[in-house]
Amino acid sequence: MNLELLPYLSELITVGLVATFMAISPGADFLMVTRNSIFHGRLAGLYSSLGVSLAIWVHVAYSIAGLAIIIANSMLLFSIIKYLGAAYLIYIGWKTFSSKPDSGVMTGVENKNLSNFSAFKLGFITNVLNPKTTIFFLSIFTQVVDPQTPLLIQLLYGVIISLAHLIWFSSVSIFLSQPALLERFQTYRNTIEKTLGFVLMGFGLKVATSSNS
Repeated sequence: MNLELLPYLSELITVGLVATFMAISPGADFLMVTRNSIFHGRLAGLYSSLGVSLAIWVHVAYSIAGLAIIIANSMLLFSIIKYLGAAYLIYIGWKTFSSKPDSGVMTGVENKNLSNFSAFKLGFITNVLNPKTTIFFLSIFTQVVDPQTPLLIQLLYGVIISLAHLIWFSSVSIFLSQPALLERFQTYRNTIEKTLGFVLMGFGLKVATSSNS
């Protein structure tokens, strides 16, 4: 073990644990990866997972720069992020809910009707515009990470958080896009679409009514 890490071992372990719990907690990211994995195939789910994990670096960047405190304490900035995120989830939810019935067979690896970039963008924007993620990073970088922690160590924390999300959501995508599961999903495809669309819209409304406390 690098001796330079020893003074920050406690921080590193705490960040790792919190990042893991954050990744596996059901939320907008999980719903979006689930939606894309089931209806557009494994590639879409994996690209969405990549989008989520890279979006983490946006939060890391402004947290290290000290902007997380400003965003969380600015009613205007927090509201802009909150309402943009809510509108985006409601929009995607409505598109899912109102989509026309599709009788096509889901193979598990196809990227049907959704380009790799679009799948990536869905995951990226969903995470970037999630105000709860902003609050999470505010908590991490004010309550766990010491202000005197070197920049390279803080970047290492970013790597840990990003990888935790990539590993978790990639695993979710691979699991949900297994052909055996998709065969079962196919029977109830339209019902699942309506349900996921409704849940996404509901989550969007929840985001819109959330506070920064």
